[in-house]
Amino acid sequence: MSGGTLPANPSGGLKAKGHLLGATGVAQCVELFDQLRGEAGNQVDGARIGLAHSISGPTAVAAVAILKRSDTDAC
Repeated sequence: MSGGTLPANPSGGLKAKGHLLGATGVAQCVELFDQLRGEAGNQVDGARIGLAHSISGPTAVAAVAILKRSDTDAC
């Protein structure tokens, strides 16, 4: 959903990108970076904070990245 109070996966999510092995987490962070700069293909108006979450690997490694615009007071 790219609209609403808390938009999720405006780019279609990782399944829309195909299985990129180790690059999936990088693809998520690039999407967040573009959103926060206001340059994403499916831009979320007023994006200030972004969260990327990925679970992968033979040992079920989980990673979370939270990015925010530097010009905002958001948590």
